[in-house]
Amino acid sequence: MLPATFQKNDKLANILIILFSVIVFVAVVFLSRIKLDVELPFNVHVFAQLNAAINSAVSFLLLVGLLSVKRGRYALHKKVMMSAMVLSLLFLVSYICHHLLSESTTYGGTGAMKTVYYFILITHIILAGIILPFILYTSYRALVAEWPQHRKLAKITWPIWFYVSVTGVVVYWMISPYYG
Repeated sequence: MLPATFQKNDKLANILIILFSVIVFVAVVFLSRIKLDVELPFNVHVFAQLNAAINSAVSFLLLVGLLSVKRGRYALHKKVMMSAMVLSLLFLVSYICHHLLSESTTYGGTGAMKTVYYFILITHIILAGIILPFILYTSYRALVAEWPQHRKLAKITWPIWFYVSVTGVVVYWMISPYYG
């Protein structure tokens, strides 16, 4: 196991994690309701493509992170998981840009595919809305070298984070033919 990166301060960590999680949640909800009417020299759905690419990379990193920790390669695991977090932050910026600059797109499929799409979309949105504090708490426990707590949280966090990143790509594939 790796030594602690930060000195333990649960009180400060709780405040920062909750504050950051609430700010991100409120920003995403609030900013998704605002549309900027700006003429851009490119198709704004490039942000959706970027989001799918980032989510694909995060999914890959999460798999590499899981394999590396199972093989006892803790330093690699730490680097990979921190990279996944940085990419997730970049995703958040791109996601907000896409929703600020583009109109909402309605899924145009029918029948069973429409049901599948909305099931994936709804579960993706709900889980994406709740995963951030889990990611931050899991990371915090690792950074202060509280390995039993980190492992316990990671068993919940990892599959949800992986599901959110993979379904983000699936939602993009399903909705992209209907972009205007």
